[in-house]
Amino acid sequence: MAYSTLTYVCDGRIARITLDRPQRLNAITTETPGDLEAAIRAANADERVHVIVLSGNGAAFCSGYDLKDFAESENRIIQTEMPWDPMKDYALMKGFTEQFMSIFRSYKPVVCKVHGYALAGGSDIALCSDIIVMAEDARIGYPPARVWGCPTTAMWVYRLGAEGAKRMLLTGDLITGIEAKAMGLVTDAVPAEKLDQRVEELADRMAGIPKNQLMMQKLMINQALTNMGLESTQMIATIFDGITRHSPEGMAFKRRAEDVGFKQAVTERDSGACLEEIWDVMTGPVQYD
Repeated sequence: MAYSTLTYVCDGRIARITLDRPQRLNAITTETPGDLEAAIRAANADERVHVIVLSGNGAAFCSGYDLKDFAESENRIIQTEMPWDPMKDYALMKGFTEQFMSIFRSYKPVVCKVHGYALAGGSDIALCSDIIVMAEDARIGYPPARVWGCPTTAMWVYRLGAEGAKRMLLTGDLITGIEAKAMGLVTDAVPAEKLDQRVEELADRMAGIPKNQLMMQKLMINQALTNMGLESTQMIATIFDGITRHSPEGMAFKRRAEDVGFKQAVTERDSGACLEEIWDVMTGPVQYD
């Protein structure tokens, strides 16, 4: 199968899925979720494969959704003008979420290798994996929790628990691989020059185990998370994601990005400043034409 945003290679008992838009730090396009789902399906159908390694080409694992065009223009694939149809928004974003969750539901374990950045939607992809290994100097986080996003997979909760998830999503902070390991968010953090070696050690260790054993262990653990309400939590998170983009602050962010560019708007959002004071935030009733 041909993929537009990633590469897929079978290497003995290991399938290697590599996000491959290095010029955009592997930012997510509308094609990325479907490519990921198709590659995961291919790996699961291949009798040779025991383990999947997921990584990114270039300077980063994944910088999140490629929102520059959406924020700066009238592109309406994600952001729509008022009046807003929340169920149309939900159907689109829930579809992307389900495709990301193909990593979680994969019968074969997925080891995610994070270098550079795993931001916003990129963190969603990483956190759907079974085991994450980060470079110590890599950074992971969900900055749109400040304005214009809610993590639709909700995997922060299931990996960190309530307190840890609140620490990350009530600040929108980025943390290093070292901090992520200390919090229990990732399995390991190693110096960047040892990242490949550590990932290969884990993948090789699992590759010698029968596929049925790997499948049973993963299904059992995933079922525990499902019993904890994963699906209903994701429904709420995905609805809230749409609302964040259409709140007064979300609409102000969109206007600001159109005026000064997405990069500047994000810098202001993540600065820690009181956004109501630096943006033109409409807090009264919305006026429709």
